[in-house]
Amino acid sequence: MNQSIVSDKTLGLIVLILTVVAPATTAFAQEVEQRSQISIQGTALVTKNSKDQIPSNEATKSGGLLVGYSYQFSRWFGAEANYGYTRNTQNFITLGGPSSLQADFHEVTGALVAHIPVNVRNFRPYVLGGGGALVFDPTDKFIVTGADQQTRGAFVYGGGANFDITSSFGVRAEYRGLVYKVPDFGLSQLNLDKFTHLAQPSVGFFFRF
Repeated sequence: MNQSIVSDKTLGLIVLILTVVAPATTAFAQEVEQRSQISIQGTALVTKNSKDQIPSNEATKSGGLLVGYSYQFSRWFGAEANYGYTRNTQNFITLGGPSSLQADFHEVTGALVAHIPVNVRNFRPYVLGGGGALVFDPTDKFIVTGADQQTRGAFVYGGGANFDITSSFGVRAEYRGLVYKVPDFGLSQLNLDKFTHLAQPSVGFFFRF
């Protein structure tokens, strides 16, 4: 009789342990296995004006698309690659008068990502830092003789958070800042020889796998 009671208690304890441990083990396995993430975000692009000299530059505000792929090496660190696109107009004031160039803007960047540990369920904040290239490709809307496609190197920094809706899908909110040299499209009269800053807030969705 006593042995039966002991056995029942032991069995009950084993069931209780499995009930508690199994979900945690599954969650840990998912966290380890789901290292890849694809994100699709809508962005706003706001460039700091450089109007304190001649030539001066002012870029119009625009909206765009940002697509990314990230890989998480561990719970704390990962890496991310992004491609972004928008179209805006670069307005210049030169000694010869005003000039405007509409350009397709391509953003290709890579960054290291540090994940910040917090005790909030389904909330995963992070910070990032890296670099990349920005490509300014003039359209046919405004024709400036001699203007050509130009690539500028850029430093990128930022941060944001992933909000898990399910284990594989959620919402991402992010802010990115890019520092780069003002484009001159290969024209000496448009050369400011000055760095500027682009603010790029974004929100969208992500898929983990």
